[in-house]
Amino acid sequence: MNPELQNLHTYPFEKLRKLLSKCNVNTKKSAITLAIGEPKHKTPKFITKELEANISNISTYPTTRGTNELKTAIINWLCRRFNLSQETLNEERNILPANGTREALFSIAQTVVNKAIGNPIVMMPNPFYQIYEGAALLAGAEPYYLNCIEENKYIPDLSLVPKEIWQRCQLFYLCSPGNPSGAVVDFDFIKELMRLADKYNFIIASDECYSEIYYNEEQPPLSLLEYAKKLGNFEYKRCLIFHSLSKRSNVPGLRSGFVAGDSEIIKIFYRYRTYHGCAMPLHVQKASIAAWNDEKHVRENRDIYREKFLKVCVELKSVLPVTPPSGGFYLWPKLHCSDVDFAKELYTSENVEVLPGSYLSRNVDCINPGDKRVRIALVAETDVCIEAAKRIKGFIENTH
Repeated sequence: MNPELQNLHTYPFEKLRKLLSKCNVNTKKSAITLAIGEPKHKTPKFITKELEANISNISTYPTTRGTNELKTAIINWLCRRFNLSQETLNEERNILPANGTREALFSIAQTVVNKAIGNPIVMMPNPFYQIYEGAALLAGAEPYYLNCIEENKYIPDLSLVPKEIWQRCQLFYLCSPGNPSGAVVDFDFIKELMRLADKYNFIIASDECYSEIYYNEEQPPLSLLEYAKKLGNFEYKRCLIFHSLSKRSNVPGLRSGFVAGDSEIIKIFYRYRTYHGCAMPLHVQKASIAAWNDEKHVRENRDIYREKFLKVCVELKSVLPVTPPSGGFYLWPKLHCSDVDFAKELYTSENVEVLPGSYLSRNVDCINPGDKRVRIALVAETDVCIEAAKRIKGFIENTH
């Protein structure tokens, strides 16, 4: 058995299940789950129709590279959304389909981490999407956590990292908009990160799965590749972005996304993935093409989230410090009590599930950035989220 498996932490939702299994829940109230970031908005009908119309393609093996039709749709979307140039993106060299961002974010570490170079490090924000840590550990690297706290607007402070750590860094996981804070990195941050990547020769893996859910229609989150272009890095050296349809198009079960960027990394990533066995089924590719080609349903989806955040924040603002996030669909409020106790007692009293923030982070420099915070995923329909907010408000008023 792979000994690195022993280093994996229990997944947050397993911890939550164990915590809540001991509770005597109030079953007089309907169950509301706001713990997991699984979109509950309706899947657009035109996507399901494409799946149905192309189901006969299950008789054919798909290829790891994906069809040119899909990759062309992806490139066209990247150029529209992030103002990239067609001349800098090639279907064969710069794009790889992925079965969602999760598997791609995991497998990139297995591809690029070189254990032969002593004590490799993979950097990641703290709190973080747990796949980053698991990928680093199973690749034989040491995770290095960068605290994302309120004082630095939930963005990693690169200036705090010692030179000897940068020298060992091989991969840097970035998440913007961030999970769970929704914070979006700016030009100066990326400029400095790319300078460090050039100096110390590490790869930046930018998880941008929340990029299409944002509050201000006039300020959409930018992409790592868009910043790279602005900085004159037209070949996207050391840069990879990871995108998905799950949250953008409300199709978490479709398992469809892509990786784009540095052609040299894409080349070796393709080689790994040929053996990994993660080719996207052809009927899924057809549905994905339709999704990437349409923005109307994405704007409508954002409108729903915007309305939902406004109404929920109005309901909660008297008991919790909440504001709509710059991106993503989470609230990340600070509490005056234990986050674990809060989640347990809220579930027992109100049958509402939220995720303790400490389950998403690690203790670093005597700080756990998730301590006394909870992640509230506003993924259910608006009326359900408002009902949950009312229950949370009543619970806090009556008990805290």
